[in-house]
Formats: sequence, C-alpha cells, structure tokens
Amino acid sequence: MSDQLKWFKSRHSDDEGGACVEVALSTAVHIRDSKTLAGPELHVTAPAWSAFVSAVQPEA
Repeated sequence: MSDQLKWFKSRHSDDEGGACVEVALSTAVHIRDSKTLAGPELHVTAPAWSAFVSAVQPEA
C-alpha cells in the first residue's frame, strides 16, 4: 500500500537530514519518518489528524 500513496513533506523541510515526517492522505492519514521510508507507518483517521494539526499550530 505504501508504494501506491503520494507522500509529501512540509514545505519547510530541506535535504539537510533534519528530523522530518512525511504524510500521505488516503481513507486514513499515513505518517512515516522521511529518513526511513521502509520503516513503520502510523495510520490515523482524518478527524484525529485534524485535531493534531490544530493542537500543534501556533496561535495567531
């Protein structure tokens, strides 16, 4: 399944090897370490992902 997903990183990511995650949107949200592409993935529901993103965004 992972090879069929369209993975993306934050536009703030670079190729310097810093800690970064990749996300793929499907019926679930798939999350993985960008440095370990064949490693484990975390799958969460879309509402759980939205709640996470809202919680970590800085307040305006």
